[in-house]
Amino acid sequence: MFTKRMAPLAALIAGGMILAACGSSSDPLDTADDAGTSVEQTTDAPADDADGAADSPTDDAPDETDDGAAEAPVGPIVIGSANFIESELIAEIYAAALQAQGLDASTHLDIGSREVYLQAIEDGSISIFPEYIGGVLAYYDPDSDATAADDVFNDARAALPDSLQLLQYSPASNQDSVTVTRETAEKYDLKTIGDLAPYSKEMSYGASPEMQTRADGPEGMKRLYDVEFKEFVVLDPGGPLSVKGLTSGLVQVADIFTTDPAIVDNDFVVLEDPLNLFQAQNIAPLVRADVAVPSVVETLDKVSAALTTESLTEMQKTINDTKADPADIAQQWAQENGFA
Repeated sequence: MFTKRMAPLAALIAGGMILAACGSSSDPLDTADDAGTSVEQTTDAPADDADGAADSPTDDAPDETDDGAAEAPVGPIVIGSANFIESELIAEIYAAALQAQGLDASTHLDIGSREVYLQAIEDGSISIFPEYIGGVLAYYDPDSDATAADDVFNDARAALPDSLQLLQYSPASNQDSVTVTRETAEKYDLKTIGDLAPYSKEMSYGASPEMQTRADGPEGMKRLYDVEFKEFVVLDPGGPLSVKGLTSGLVQVADIFTTDPAIVDNDFVVLEDPLNLFQAQNIAPLVRADVAVPSVVETLDKVSAALTTESLTEMQKTINDTKADPADIAQQWAQENGFA
């Protein structure tokens, strides 16, 4: 039976060990609107030509597609983001890549909860949004039990209204994980979640309160991997308490989101999940059907193919460490990867 051990957590708090949460610790499935519904526009449309006309594919004759047919002109493209750094960064990457193709793309950032920004994209005030395939599926088809990336993606696409399309998903993924310190991983030769089985009854597992009863919590680990922990310690959802719980030894295993820069900062080891305990949360552009023309789709598909969990984590670490503007980091990534 798992128990909640609050005394050690209180000691951590009393000792001033709580760190400021970073943007990447936001749960991609979370629909709580922590920052309201305010919208901030941070990326301008492409600069004007010398003759004063804005660069736009609609200024000239329509481009031709690969089969020789003219592509339908696309008006201004507005890329939204949720209210955390990772979402802002990806939105800026999409904008940089599309602008490099001569498209009129700008960003509206920090829109708020999933309910708010999905309404914005459905009503047309937002054209494109960086999404998580599991989050999309949970919103449009909460009864689906898909967990593997292809299954989640296909179910999510099938559940969308006709006005929206989910483009190809990226290898980059921000999802729950079973994470340990480098010392623990080397001591027990841990590579996958299942490798914990011989040792887990002597270990404590830390995560958010709701993880204790979720299907991908201790119950799921026991069912899929025969991993059963000594106790469950209530921490936060992949945030600073979970990080401090691992580094202090309060817990030996914790739930940390996979793009959290704390993984790099602390040399943590994310254990592989070959049986798909956690529902896939790969990143994919959610696009209005009326802007899903070949030039947009092809560009964003290439961006998704190039974006990795590691590069996304490193970019967020740079933003956290240097206070850099996500738009500048996005532009640098786009240039380094041939998109600008």
